[in-house]
This record gives sequence, C-alpha cells and structure tokens, in this order.
Amino acid sequence: MTVSADGPLIETAWAKLNLYLHVTAIRENGYHELDSLFAFVGVGDRLTVTPAADIDFAVDGPFAAGIPEGGDNLVVRAARVLSPNGTPGARITLTKNLPVASGIGGGSADAAATLRALNTLWRLDLPAKRLERIAEGLGADVPACVGSVPVQVSGIGEILAPAAALPECWVVLVNPGVAVSTPAVFRRFDADVTRFRAPAPIGPSGTAAELAAALAERANDLEPAARAMAPVIGEALALIRDTAGCLLARMSGSGATCFGLYASESEAGMAAARVADHNPSWWAAHGALRGGGA
Repeated sequence: MTVSADGPLIETAWAKLNLYLHVTAIRENGYHELDSLFAFVGVGDRLTVTPAADIDFAVDGPFAAGIPEGGDNLVVRAARVLSPNGTPGARITLTKNLPVASGIGGGSADAAATLRALNTLWRLDLPAKRLERIAEGLGADVPACVGSVPVQVSGIGEILAPAAALPECWVVLVNPGVAVSTPAVFRRFDADVTRFRAPAPIGPSGTAAELAAALAERANDLEPAARAMAPVIGEALALIRDTAGCLLARMSGSGATCFGLYASESEAGMAAARVADHNPSWWAAHGALRGGGA
C-alpha cells in the first residue's frame, strides 16, 4: 500500500500463480477439492481509492474492456461487503494491466486488493484473518490473494496453510490472447479424469533450480483439458521452454496464461522480449516471485 502526494491510496493486485495444481477429489455437489501451491509475481493490476459519498467505480488500463462496471464486478462486490449501505463510500479506480479470465487470479486479486485498500482507507483495522474470512464469500481464490504471499491451498480453496519459503526466482507470464472458461475446463477434466493424486507439500528450496526440480515432479492437472480446448496454450508453453534459462514452463490455474521460471532477472527479461517479438499480439510480462527474496 502506498499513498501518493495528493492523498489517494494505491494498492497493487499481484498476479497469482498456481506453481502446481492437483485435483484430489470431486464432491457430491460437483465442487472440486484441490491441492495447490499459490505464489505471487511482481506484476499486477492497480487500485486507486479515495473517500467518496458512496461506492463509485471506474476502470482503465489495457484490459479495461473486459471488466463490467456494474454491481457484478468483484471490486464493487468486495467494497459493498465491507460497506453494505455504501457508507462510508469510496471512489475506486481499477487500472487493469492483467488479461481477463486468464488463470492468474486477476479478478480475485482485484477483490482482495479492494479489501486491503478499503480496510486502510476506512480505518477498520480488521486483521488479515478476518479479511480472509470475508473474502471466502467472494470466490475460491480470493482468501489466498488477501496476503499475496506463498500459501498451500486445499479444500475448494478455503483451507490455507503457510508454504515453505521460496528462493529468489524470476517469472515470465505469457497469455496467448485466448480466454478459456473455468467451468468448461473443469467439465472437460471431469470427462477425462481416471485418477486423483495429492503430492506432499514442497519443502524449502535453496535455489530457483531446486524449486523447478521439485515442481517438475508435480503438474497442473487442468492443463491437458485446457490445451484440448485451446491448442495455442501448447504453442505458448513450447515457446517459453525454448527460451534461454527456462527452468520450468507450466500453465497457471485453468489457463490460458502460462509461465516460465528463471534464475535471473536478465534471463526472464530476455525471454519476455523474445515472446513479444515472436507473437506481438500475445501478452508477455516478467517479474520477481514475491516472497522469494528478490
């Protein structure tokens, strides 16, 4: 959280990664139980909030066109959870830098950042655990995004446990310009699944290479379903793997954003530039893995 010279509070909604994602069971009600390691990258959307008479929302940025400005927006919903009657109010501007419906928690991260920002603006002094409980009603990924630190996630997303410290590591994010439906990906997974698995949590890793080796023993169980629906995801993964210094390439969440892990900022920066040169219509960015010492 930062405060600009003229007063607004500015909060970053950090991009979320599923470093791995295993579906461990399907409940009778159709909900999927997961085992996943969430991490966050130094790339994200930006929220700017100032006092106002009611909840007032606006959106700008390169991906603003994909965001509704009405009450169905997760930012507005999060604000109204904290202020059901609109008093106190806030003027909230979302600068949408992350692709929409892309598997990196954009909407969830935006909602969590809204809770953090308004908790400060309105001086509610709610502890993080209370914000996480409030976040449960906004979506499965929102509680983990409140802290935006590495966390082990289980259940249907509501069970959070501290994750082992992550090493210094850099990440390239690539979205090949397609949006895939999360419910559709899960339906495709349900039709094809033959077994479930729940690997042990990842222990401490001293280097980016050690982390990549541990992750290589795991997977994203949703990746085959998403690739069947959007083959361009496979193209993005192949391009990332072919960049110098890439230690691991994987899809995040239900897609379509993919990521690569690198030991240095220079390798990640050159990889992002290569992806952008190869496919100018794709979105590519790079940043440090938060909590990794970078």
